[in-house]
Amino acid sequence: MRQSFVLLHRWFGLFIAVFLFVSGLTGAVISWDHELDEWLNPELYHSASVGEPQSGLALASKVEAADPRIRVTYVPLAVEPGHALSLSVEPRVDPTSGQLYDVDYNQVALDPVTGEIQGKRMWGAVSLSRENLLPFLYKLHYSMHIPDGWGMELGVLFMGIVGIVWAIDCGIALWLSFPNRRAWRKSFAFRWRERGYKLNFDLHRSGGVWVWLLLLTLAITSVSMNLGQQVMRPLVSTFSSLTPSPFDTRTPAPLEKPVEPSISRERSVELAIAAASTRGWQAPAGAVFYSPMYGVYGVGFFAPGQDHGDGGLGNPWLYFDAGSGQPAGAEVPGTGSAGDIFMQAQFPLHSGRIIGVPGRVMVSLMGLLVAMLSLTGVLIWAKKRAARVRSSAVRKPRPSQLASDI
Repeated sequence: MRQSFVLLHRWFGLFIAVFLFVSGLTGAVISWDHELDEWLNPELYHSASVGEPQSGLALASKVEAADPRIRVTYVPLAVEPGHALSLSVEPRVDPTSGQLYDVDYNQVALDPVTGEIQGKRMWGAVSLSRENLLPFLYKLHYSMHIPDGWGMELGVLFMGIVGIVWAIDCGIALWLSFPNRRAWRKSFAFRWRERGYKLNFDLHRSGGVWVWLLLLTLAITSVSMNLGQQVMRPLVSTFSSLTPSPFDTRTPAPLEKPVEPSISRERSVELAIAAASTRGWQAPAGAVFYSPMYGVYGVGFFAPGQDHGDGGLGNPWLYFDAGSGQPAGAEVPGTGSAGDIFMQAQFPLHSGRIIGVPGRVMVSLMGLLVAMLSLTGVLIWAKKRAARVRSSAVRKPRPSQLASDI
């Protein structure tokens, strides 16, 4: 059995090594994506105007009026002092062609006082320019920028499969690291003075053993991030009931036939504030989004600048049907079944935000460690393969030897 596990670990490791190396390095960076992006692109984040900021909802309507080709899909309802208002947009359908307008941006940054557009960009574009660098790395982390096809996000699906293989390989690696009870101490040791192959081997084996539980957590949560609907929710539902979200119970509309809302963003926010009041929530309404594919408004409750939910399980959200205005569901961190809470914890665990800044520091270090384990694993394989090739060459008779035998 051990030999079979050795082979599985070798080929699983070789399959995922390059992708984990890239995801590890990018993960170490994007733990601080907001801060780094703000440093690189201050025009997208900062505003110098002094005065009373305009309503985010009013500014969103002005942006749509100025460019009828787009629909604003995400609106912060308040911003931190001195910060720009960042809106997310999507193209509308061109009534002449029946296809989506060709729009070269999906984010708009506004001066919240004057309403002036300070910058635009296409988040996730394949570009190493200053304005696109952090979004490029973020999307590279979870999709490798593999193009979509056949109506599917192939990169997201592929990296989800990588996560499954990684999780399985974590179990195999732990089993291989402890061949017997007498040698268990070696699995935690590093031969720092040996250097060369022995140190490389210890970095790979012992380095993985010391942080094995964190590696497994990253592997499992990466599956949840990329294959939540396809794999993780069906798996968790076998052990615990899961509360369906409005996105689980509705059939998505085609991109070219989005659901047009009957109620306004303003009305959805009013409904959400009233519902939050009955629940006794103290946090203000922080943002509203609209999903044209599902015909659903979502309103989140958090203070300005806390849209990522730094600490705990994130922010609460209320959902409303865009046609009738009726409640369509809620996501309230820390409530629901054990399965609900498990699913709520996936992004906070993967990003480290569940324990705030210390968690993000830890995830950055783990990203570097994942890259190191991937590299050392490939070096071990290359060293052993070279040894096998040399051994095979020695055993293989040379033509001169064959002639002498004759």
